[in-house]
Amino acid sequence: MSVLDFRRSAATLGLQRRPHWLTPFNVVSLLLMATAAVILGYRFLYGLASVTNLSQEFPWGIWKGFNVVTGVAFAGGAYVLTFMVYVLRMEKYHAIVRVTVLNGFLAYVFYAGALVLELGRPWKIMNPIIGNKFGLTSVLFLIAWHFLLYMTAQLVEFSPAVAEWLGWRRVHRVLCAMTVGAVVMGIALSTLHQSGLGALFLMAEPKIHPLWYSEFIPILFFISSIFAGLSLVIVESTLSHRVFRHRVSQELERSHDGIVVGLGRIAGVTMFVYLVLESLKMVHGQKWAYLASGWGAWYAVEIIGFTALPMVLLLVGSAQARLAMVRAGAVLALVGIVLNRLNISIIAYGWYQAAHYVPTWMEVVVSLAVITAEIWVFRWVVERMPVLGDQPDWARESEHGGASAVARRQVA
Repeated sequence: MSVLDFRRSAATLGLQRRPHWLTPFNVVSLLLMATAAVILGYRFLYGLASVTNLSQEFPWGIWKGFNVVTGVAFAGGAYVLTFMVYVLRMEKYHAIVRVTVLNGFLAYVFYAGALVLELGRPWKIMNPIIGNKFGLTSVLFLIAWHFLLYMTAQLVEFSPAVAEWLGWRRVHRVLCAMTVGAVVMGIALSTLHQSGLGALFLMAEPKIHPLWYSEFIPILFFISSIFAGLSLVIVESTLSHRVFRHRVSQELERSHDGIVVGLGRIAGVTMFVYLVLESLKMVHGQKWAYLASGWGAWYAVEIIGFTALPMVLLLVGSAQARLAMVRAGAVLALVGIVLNRLNISIIAYGWYQAAHYVPTWMEVVVSLAVITAEIWVFRWVVERMPVLGDQPDWARESEHGGASAVARRQVA
């Protein structure tokens, strides 16, 4: 093996030394994670009250409202992209399926794992999974199983990339054969899970401000997860295209701009549907009187500034192929999702209370540390595995052979 071949192999396996690691992001994120580790150690020793402002009136703080409720919506890009590519056969977007599935899988792992930090009695996290004290008809029981099964499906969907990295050819053939089944199961589970998460809030009607509460919450959560996931894919693919340019395949390099424009168009149309349903919610619930209040002004900020405006930017930008406008619309849409989920779970929750929940600085640090830890793992995987880059020749032949076999079985 030549020196050049050795260096390439070492870089692929992550063994080659990479200089200049002392970047601003690395320094800040390491400090955040170290501080969060100390805070969490204190939390597990002395309880949630020692580091949070949670109470019986406000049991869901920023850790659940942001990390879980908002994070799950951001992970929606995985099931949307797999549906577009594997079901609708929109091969144009095939180049970004792996990185999107990876992002969705890590989001679920980190945000589901963060629940252990947020539960007052983390050792009872198995209760909703086994139905203990919740019952098998509980919404939380369904969500818990959706979480577990969907994470498993995403792991199977991404596993061929791991097999290619390790050079496991036989295992790769088996995993490729399982991919289609995992995709179908993942799409079904995720659509149910996104709406099921909204269904949790149906039980909190007296506690959520009427402008945000509606029996349509499950449907609104599902639809908003579509454009939230696509908006995150637009932003994430743009950043990855620049940060990991040395890992990007020629196929993705050529099709990147077209992918961004196409995703922007789909996200914009989905946001239009969302706004129509929001209007129906207002008409059906006869909530016009609330718009004249201070809460009405805050609701208008969310709907006009961070839903209608990004919708226009996405639709106009995609129609005119103006990438900067599409990306700006995607960023505003993500801010709007954060605002919507926090309004429902925190800001407009218990709106009638004299003393409202405000997160401590320690809660904010832990939330940011969870995100930075996810970014570290994402970067580690992308730098080593064929996520953005070309697959090995033998892997493409394996997938082609698997597809041919599936086609033969379908004909038979």
